[in-house]
Amino acid sequence: MFHLALESKRCSLRRVKAQDLEQNPLSYPKHKIRVLLLEGIHESARRMFEDDGVQVQLLPTALEEKELIEAVRDVHLIGIRSKTQVTAAVIENARRLLSVGCFCIGTNQVDLDACNTRGIPVFNAPFSNTRSVAELIISEVVGLSRQLGDRNREMHAGDWQKTAKGSREVRGKTLGIVGYGRIGRQVGVLAEAMGMQVVFFDVVSQLPMGNNRPLASLDALLEVSDFVTLHVPASTETRNMMAAPQLARMKQGACLLNLSRGSVVDIPALAEALDKQHLGGAAIDVFPAEPRGNGPGFESPLRGLKNVILTPHVGGSTLEAQEAIGREVATALLKFLNAGATTGAVNFPQVDPPVQSGRHRILNVHKNVPGVLTNIHRIISDLHANVEGQVLSTDPRVGYLVMDLDRAVSEEVKAKIAELDTSISTRILY
Repeated sequence: MFHLALESKRCSLRRVKAQDLEQNPLSYPKHKIRVLLLEGIHESARRMFEDDGVQVQLLPTALEEKELIEAVRDVHLIGIRSKTQVTAAVIENARRLLSVGCFCIGTNQVDLDACNTRGIPVFNAPFSNTRSVAELIISEVVGLSRQLGDRNREMHAGDWQKTAKGSREVRGKTLGIVGYGRIGRQVGVLAEAMGMQVVFFDVVSQLPMGNNRPLASLDALLEVSDFVTLHVPASTETRNMMAAPQLARMKQGACLLNLSRGSVVDIPALAEALDKQHLGGAAIDVFPAEPRGNGPGFESPLRGLKNVILTPHVGGSTLEAQEAIGREVATALLKFLNAGATTGAVNFPQVDPPVQSGRHRILNVHKNVPGVLTNIHRIISDLHANVEGQVLSTDPRVGYLVMDLDRAVSEEVKAKIAELDTSISTRILY
């Protein structure tokens, strides 16, 4: 009788708990979830987070590592742009951090491995500034072809230099695109609409847009292009991929454009090629070392050279792009917060299962070792839980399990899974 009474009391408590949980949208009170947005991230992101009921703090600048460690100690979500460095030390001290959002394309400013092993997915914005970058590329192709930078500077100095020397139309010229991804393809479409011939090279086979034509090697592209534009990620393979030997292969008088990553061009070698007039011009938006904030202090061997357009990493900096980026990354972070979806994460197993009505969802990140599911299924069996849906995805180091199950025993299942030696992080969504 005692055992029956005890079990009846447990069932009663579970029913009460389930009723209480129905009043709460999340396992953790939504109004206590903290989001930190750095570097002047667009208001569109702030509005989305506030509409979801979480706390939001905005800062206009990046933070140094020591300041960032203090700032993220109790933060659940952090949003950054290109200058904030989320190092392993930052991750180690961010005891409540669930996810990182890069409100830009690049993610090399985040220690992705450290985030992965702590169960923290990192999201970025690979789509939203594509058009803005592509439009700037086209405008700079025209600007270089007409030497507009030099004419503009001369006029501001009061020097009238009306001349056609070196000025040409872009129609009929060849644009070579290195890296034929989203931005590269958009550039190719716009360039072709202006009457340019477009060739491209990519290490991965890509479907050509319009009459864009693939070439078999970088050297082949450099030898035929009047303009070469780079759209590659930062990696060991792309570091200084445009150095003295590659610049020497370019056509006499050709122009180089780089709006991708500062590490892919050997800047002193480029300055020498321009100074010796082997190249006819360059447009550079990204640099190996960039100032952390606005103001004086920018130094480069390219300063003062003829027909060189220098811009301060503004390739994707339009109002339209920044608003779209704010929405894109905030959407990904909120889907992860509210449903555990990781589609689009750059460092994490990808899952996006549909939400099961009337069930609780357990999210478990664990070491990718044998026997994890066996132990988890044993817990489920021992507690007589009914699993409505289960998705597991893995990478070489971690596994990510999303499981929908009975409300009555979900807390007990979650607690016992969290106690497993293989578990890295476990949370529950009501």
